[in-house]
Amino acid sequence: MQPVFLKQYPSWATVISNNPGLIEVEINDKDPGFHSIIEELSTKIEPGIVGVKASDLCLMFSIGMIDTNQEN
Repeated sequence: MQPVFLKQYPSWATVISNNPGLIEVEINDKDPGFHSIIEELSTKIEPGIVGVKASDLCLMFSIGMIDTNQEN
């Protein structure tokens, strides 16, 4: 698998490492843009708990996910 290179990273994301199979991103959760994305993608997991699916976030930035628990 090749490293993923986005054309433009969001203002709230800093890529720490971009190795095959693993992208580490540091998130500035104080950035208003980050809160806007979270509000757009958030879903209610259970009463009082809201979350964002990693797959939805990756899809938004065209990052492919691989299920390493799946047999090939």
